[in-house]
Amino acid sequence: MGAVGKLIALLVVEFAVLMAVLAALLFGTAGTTDWPSGWAYLGLFLVVGGAVSLWLAAVDPALLAERLKPPVQRGQGTWDRLFLLAVMVVYIAWHVLMALDARRFGWSHVPLAVQALGGALITASYVGIAWVYRANSFAAPVIRVQRERRQTVIDTGPYAYVRHPMYAFAAPMFVGIPLMLGSWWGLLAVPAIYAGVGWRAVREERLLRAELEGYEGYARRVRWRLAPGVW
Repeated sequence: MGAVGKLIALLVVEFAVLMAVLAALLFGTAGTTDWPSGWAYLGLFLVVGGAVSLWLAAVDPALLAERLKPPVQRGQGTWDRLFLLAVMVVYIAWHVLMALDARRFGWSHVPLAVQALGGALITASYVGIAWVYRANSFAAPVIRVQRERRQTVIDTGPYAYVRHPMYAFAAPMFVGIPLMLGSWWGLLAVPAIYAGVGWRAVREERLLRAELEGYEGYARRVRWRLAPGVW
């Protein structure tokens, strides 16, 4: 098996574990597997997320390898390790809340058309994130300067418009997830998630300005972090 084949095998294992954990979390909390929206949600992530990952294995295996690494790495700041730990805790708690709301207790009643809109938002986010991957081979989930890969400043593709397009394209997904699962209560977490993403973007820029040659000039050329004309 070649290097790409091993990478795909690792990807399949990680996806299988993620899907199993999500299924246990959602249906365990819901108290039933009779939840069409829950199955549709898992299916969408498996199909769209899997397709983007397999595409990345073909066009940029080095980036996929970077994205499959553990969330704790050498050269990563303590603050980012703690942030990623907090993300995992919030992610679990968020899905528990949505499963309780949408299925176990049925507090929310989200129309099917709105749930479909949620699925469309998730899909749109993946398309945008794929554009980020194509433009930036250093788009790793862990914040550190990848000196071993000779990281450089990227200013093409979506990076010509905002400095953090990964976060910008992830924003619709955070709204799409509770809508697709049928949980109005899940939307209550979205402002806190956005605030966390914004905080991380600011901390990331401090590191890049200090350690990545050319980033200071790039930040002066591209004024906006996440949304042109807004921030």
